[in-house]
Amino acid sequence: MRSDPAEYDLVAPANLQAAVSLLASEPGRWLPIAGGTDLMVQFAAGTLRARKLISIARLPELRRTEVFAEEIEIGAGCTYTDVRKHDIVDSEFPMLARAASWTGGIANQNRGTLGGNIVNASPAGDSLPALLAYDADLILVSVRGERRVPYASFHTGYKKTKLAADELIRAVRLPRRFGGYFSHARKVGTRNAQAVSKVCIAALARMEDGTVQDARIAFGSIAPMPVRLAETERLLNRKRLDPSLVLLASKTAAAEVQPIDDIRSTARYRAAVAGNLVAEFLERLGETQRAPSEVLARWNGLPADEAENEILACCGSRVWARGMAARRPFLDEAAVLAASDETWRNLGESDWMEAFRSHPRIGESRAAQILSARSAAWSAQEQSNAAAADDAIKIALAEANRKYVRQFGRIFIVCAAGKTGSEILQILRRRLQNDDGAELREAAEQQRQITQIRLRKWLQG
Repeated sequence: MRSDPAEYDLVAPANLQAAVSLLASEPGRWLPIAGGTDLMVQFAAGTLRARKLISIARLPELRRTEVFAEEIEIGAGCTYTDVRKHDIVDSEFPMLARAASWTGGIANQNRGTLGGNIVNASPAGDSLPALLAYDADLILVSVRGERRVPYASFHTGYKKTKLAADELIRAVRLPRRFGGYFSHARKVGTRNAQAVSKVCIAALARMEDGTVQDARIAFGSIAPMPVRLAETERLLNRKRLDPSLVLLASKTAAAEVQPIDDIRSTARYRAAVAGNLVAEFLERLGETQRAPSEVLARWNGLPADEAENEILACCGSRVWARGMAARRPFLDEAAVLAASDETWRNLGESDWMEAFRSHPRIGESRAAQILSARSAAWSAQEQSNAAAADDAIKIALAEANRKYVRQFGRIFIVCAAGKTGSEILQILRRRLQNDDGAELREAAEQQRQITQIRLRKWLQG
């Protein structure tokens, strides 16, 4: 029987503090609702027991994604669409971006949230294995303050978590240390989207001299909660990758998962699929040790001056480009990205400034120095959301940019990919509070992020 709306109370606090205060006033009585993709199913079926609902869908504190030097913080209220469209998430945490694209259809992705997927605590949550593999932490908030909990220990059983009755998940934090890793995510179900998975995997590892390093293998839809395969990981680490290791790892994984029987599939089927997915992951990992990409192979063979000129558009610093050309040949994307970071961090301030000048100001179309057509196109792509801002935001950005130039003597640098004009304005105003040294370091870090994104685009041709 369908629920009667008259039996329910729904409030929409103006800010996060008001929301957690309401939760604290009657712990366990108020139920937060964000996207509502799960709760509305219960409501429609007449099985939603909670009668007091707090709408947290529009709380700005839960919708931010902030990028720091060592980690990225994704607001728990960010939708799957927000997650999959964010350039840093897509480039550095591709398994999470891919999982977001699997979660329901476009309508569900526009409404459903990352925090909701976690709190719902379904073992079939598409994003959860990726969070396990990436060593995510959760920031939990209440009137008592914040606490940081490793995601690996957050689930305590089927549909059970460490979240207290008066707490919300404010954000998910992911360490930015997987740039050199190969990642593999796969969902097995009746359909790739708009279907609950029978088995899903999120796995990553890096290769060093033909051996597997730091293998991380997580599964969903296979046990009462998402799981890491610790035994299979130990078997793989520091071992030379060959067909016999792939076969042994596949058998070990099939035995380790200890799957469940349910309405979607049998334990026997899930064990077999888990073994096959681990084998597939390892076979693709082995392929990364073979020939470099076509773009990279061609660039490796160019004369030094031509190689320098071609890669210059990715950064804008001539010394950086010369240093990258000198480090050739590179085997794969991971080696290019690692070399870029090392080269960039060893540059002097004047080289950083040269790179900064290669960008147009936020909201403008021309840079201080002449840009290549490729660099100009990339800048336009990165600033596309800011360019779509309303006139009031554009005027405020222009004024804040002028203030920044007066204060620091250079243009404002931010990794604009995936950010709206309003978000960029908020970041700009915050950074105007920095002293010269802190701001230079922050600008350099933003340029490093931009360079990583552009290198990936360049390598993709």
